[in-house]
Amino acid sequence: MLILTTPNIEGHKIIEYYGLVTGESLLGANVYKDLFSGVRDVVGGRTSAYEEQLKSARDLAIGSITEKAEKDDANAIIGIRIKYNNLGGTMGNTIMVTVTGTAVKYE
Repeated sequence: MLILTTPNIEGHKIIEYYGLVTGESLLGANVYKDLFSGVRDVVGGRTSAYEEQLKSARDLAIGSITEKAEKDDANAIIGIRIKYNNLGGTMGNTIMVTVTGTAVKYE
């Protein structure tokens, strides 16, 4: 599956648009809390454990849109956008990762 942030696929023709695909995943409050309470594995000012958790959540959301696009017989997702939102409030400091894009078939 080709996944692009661009609205087209250079050098290829899009032959079918299947529409919007979305995927979400949640990053638990404990990881978010650890970021601000002195995480043990800080290297060069960066929190590698937290970055790994964000990457994992992002990969889950991308996997979700890929599955949905494949069900439609798409072979690419264009115009992909990734958003991170702190849900706060009753959800604690849970971060939601949302990925959206347009499923297409190209030749």
